[in-house]
Amino acid sequence: MFMHNLDVFVVANFSLIFGLAGLFWPEKVLPLFVVLMFPWTASSRMIRVNSVAAILLSLLLAARLLAY
Repeated sequence: MFMHNLDVFVVANFSLIFGLAGLFWPEKVLPLFVVLMFPWTASSRMIRVNSVAAILLSLLLAARLLAY
């Protein structure tokens, strides 16, 4: 049972880590977004929106882990 949920647990933790890093240190995450969003310009507003979405994703994945 533990190994079945390990992948969801890892994705939830990485999502939470990158979401919090984007909220607390957007200037350090900006070079990553410049590479990931190549045709578009990366702004602090876009980083903030993506960080909040990553935190919400981690909460949904955590709820999935608690449901089993």
